Amino acid sequence: PYRCSYLTKHLRAHTEEKPYKCSHCDKDFSCMSDLKIHIRIHTGEKPYTCGQCDMSFIYNSYLQSHLWEHHGEKQYKCSQCDSSFLNKRNFVGHLKTHSGEKPYECNYCEKTFLYNSDLMRHVRIHTGE
Repeated sequence: PYRCSYLTKHLRAHTEEKPYKCSHCDKDFSCMSDLKIHIRIHTGEKPYTCGQCDMSFIYNSYLQSHLWEHHGEKQYKCSQCDSSFLNKRNFVGHLKTHSGEKPYECNYCEKTFLYNSDLMRHVRIHTGE
């Protein structure tokens, strides 16, 4: 189930309501957390610091890209094999390959998939979309 705050944020995506305004420029946002992150552009705040050099970043995703590009480091390492991953989503998907878990099942033919996106692509075979 969705918490109220998540539902409110989701509904704003449909209504294009953006009640949170930046006081530094004319940008507006649908949720306060996005505004807080945006304000870092104006304040120069860079809370994500590389542990191997003096670089700092506004976003954690920028730090992760930096680590990979400049230090060859992938943060997520599989304990069952030699694989490593830059982002958590791919790492979690990889872990399912070891367990054999395929949680997404087709309602038409009962075929199962590791990723929801693969199921959605497969369902088009049945629906003709």
